[in-house]
Amino acid sequence: MLLVFVALSGTVFSQGHEDDVEGAEDHPLISRFPGSVIRYYETRAADEFIIPLGEDVGEYDEDGEPIDARVVVGDITRIQYEAPEDTSTLEIYNNYESALKQAGFDILFSGDREELGWFWTRKIYLRDIIPLPGRESGLAVSEEDFRYLTAEYIDEEDELGDIYISFCTTSSGDGIGIQLDIVEIAPPDQDLIEVNVDNLERYLDEKGSVSIYDIYFDTGESELKAESEAALSEIAEFLTQNPELNLYVVGHTDSSGGYELNMELSLERAEAVMEALVEDYDIDRDRLNAKGVGFLAPVATNETEKGRSLNRRVELVKP
Repeated sequence: MLLVFVALSGTVFSQGHEDDVEGAEDHPLISRFPGSVIRYYETRAADEFIIPLGEDVGEYDEDGEPIDARVVVGDITRIQYEAPEDTSTLEIYNNYESALKQAGFDILFSGDREELGWFWTRKIYLRDIIPLPGRESGLAVSEEDFRYLTAEYIDEEDELGDIYISFCTTSSGDGIGIQLDIVEIAPPDQDLIEVNVDNLERYLDEKGSVSIYDIYFDTGESELKAESEAALSEIAEFLTQNPELNLYVVGHTDSSGGYELNMELSLERAEAVMEALVEDYDIDRDRLNAKGVGFLAPVATNETEKGRSLNRRVELVKP
């Protein structure tokens, strides 16, 4: 299925505006509200984003799990628009919400100034949740009037990948603003890298970490399967070619089975990988540090099998 947004307010997709900041453009999946101008634009590849899911976003429970939030990793497009003065946050919000629903998105969370309180946009955009650069934050923060939503599109056909949207429209002394963050998670067959020395080096240099999906275990077990040998061999070759490099070996699981079980299992799997590299490939034990984080750092939702398969991985991380 090809996902195309219905043009907002019945308008044609906008390619840009002469007053947009240099290099900015609308995201190809969604048009701008008529008459809006881009004041801030940024893209980030394969980066982490916190999806607010409730009033208490930014807080954690006793097990260290985020409350009212979901952490995802994908390609991020961040656009901030200044909307025309002759409109309202309600009109803007209704247009975006309608377009999202028509395109097949589910609204995960929504709220306004009355429901969430005047401090809420400051909390998410000025603190460490989904912060904006300080001087660009004025149009995203309001003590007067704002409306917010997060939305999710689950790509069951694995063509586009899952998509998350964080949207806020505000009215304040800085004008009427629209803050739009789009996170695109690649389909599984596009997200997995080929495990070879060149790709390991590139990902570790660019991101500081690399997820390995070619290391295999039986369900609920920590014994390496024979099919893991090819990936382990490439990792060992990479470490041999980079003798000064030390790495964390981090085990990740999906959420099936509960917190304690998955914390233990993820550590045991990381230790199994470390032991194989030391015993079978003569890698110095002091260069590796095994850790397990269970399901606390997902890259996709645990509510679908596709998402769970992406969350089950071993990650190599630079200190």
